[in-house]
Amino acid sequence: MSSPTTPTTDHEIIIVGAGFSGIGAAIALRKAGFDDFLIVDEADGVGGTWHWNTYPGVAVDIPSFSYQFSFDQRTDWSRVYAPGRELKAYAESCVDRYELRPRIRFRTTVVGADFDSGTDRWVLRTADGEQLTARFVISATGVLTRPKLPDIPGVETFAGTVMHTSRWDHDCDLRAKRVAIIGTGASAVQVIPEIAPHVARLTVFQRTPIWCLPRPDAPLPLPARLALRVPGGRALTRLLSQTYVEFTFPLAAHYHRSLPTAAIGERTGLAHLRRQVKDPAVRAALTPNYALGCKRPSFSNDYLATFNRSNVLLETSAITEITPTGVRTANGVEHAAEVLILATGFKVMESGNMPTYELRGVGGRDLETWWDENRLQAYEGVSVPGFPNFFSIIGPYGYNGASYFTLIENQTRHILRCLRHARSRNAARIEVTVEANDRFFREMLARRGGQVFWQDSCTLSNSYYFDKHGDVPLRPSSTVEAAWRSGHFDLDDYAFS
Repeated sequence: MSSPTTPTTDHEIIIVGAGFSGIGAAIALRKAGFDDFLIVDEADGVGGTWHWNTYPGVAVDIPSFSYQFSFDQRTDWSRVYAPGRELKAYAESCVDRYELRPRIRFRTTVVGADFDSGTDRWVLRTADGEQLTARFVISATGVLTRPKLPDIPGVETFAGTVMHTSRWDHDCDLRAKRVAIIGTGASAVQVIPEIAPHVARLTVFQRTPIWCLPRPDAPLPLPARLALRVPGGRALTRLLSQTYVEFTFPLAAHYHRSLPTAAIGERTGLAHLRRQVKDPAVRAALTPNYALGCKRPSFSNDYLATFNRSNVLLETSAITEITPTGVRTANGVEHAAEVLILATGFKVMESGNMPTYELRGVGGRDLETWWDENRLQAYEGVSVPGFPNFFSIIGPYGYNGASYFTLIENQTRHILRCLRHARSRNAARIEVTVEANDRFFREMLARRGGQVFWQDSCTLSNSYYFDKHGDVPLRPSSTVEAAWRSGHFDLDDYAFS
């Protein structure tokens, strides 16, 4: 039996994460002839977000035709916006189709990674004391990974069942129960309409109302699914879907001053709210006081109407504490509950999430500390100087808000250009230059003036888009530009040795 300090596994590439980022990276590596790789994940199955999130109503929030790999398009989605179980099945099918399963190690939690400058290798430490070594590391841990728990006194004293939406307790029967749910973000918008008809009482605690727009969703009848099997029909459907996605976020968010998309969206959202909610007071409480786009909006045809139900209460007073039997608010009322659901989202632009493990580069430089001192930044959202042979799928300024699958394909294209060039030069070390990183970061900051996030009202939105430095590390560009740059960046921006 090897000791905890003895390297036991040696691969050219280790991918951390078996969600769609890791799956996409692995498929790209295999196609490019990089066969010596290992995928590790702390879960017991593939799918990442779609493995962990199994709450009632979980579904994609962009059309399914865009939420899939361009090279592996599914033709049997049941709806325009597919339910979570179909995304989980899609992940499983991709793993089997591209024969990745033998290359995945589940229940393997990476807690740290250190770069050894003497060997130009990464040494990864796992929670069980094992060491894994690799020439290159691809971080594919995603951002919707670490549940964010509320900092509210007394949570640990609650006598009933407590669960986060991303760790749903399917053994808990909500029927005829008094349920409290904290949060009105994307997960809450999906779960609230699903559970409201079955509970005795549902109290929804809202800190900040969310912009909720109608969702163009519908079941896909057999003729539509058959049309998707025809190359022309599939291509046209995807083009229309991609165009819709581009106009509803990337263009609306990053070219706010040039396009009227946000204003049109706000009018649509307010009209949707008026149609859906009968009580004027409740409608007013659900009306955002910040501009559309400051924080992630949601799309639902039944969330707002749920507040018309007699067994649903919207509570906007601040929570002061959780008691053993309920939730007490600043107005002195204690709302009795037997089940407490935390729809409080994830650690996104926060420490400990990008990546989800301690990362130390050249000279022991800690990535989290470096970002604290220098602000979140990464060249093309992929690489950081001082951290050779390390690549991120979703680093700062990588994601522009389009389909996550588009991001995966763009970033893996970038990474493969680096790996191929290193192989052609027999180089053991790839490191982005300080000059290239600084140039890219300056460009990103210079462009942000046209983004929607910098309106005064965004200070009222409590948006996770903003990091601790007050930046929004989303790529201010169109999807077409991001795709082009991933295949045309100057390789001289990296040092190969």
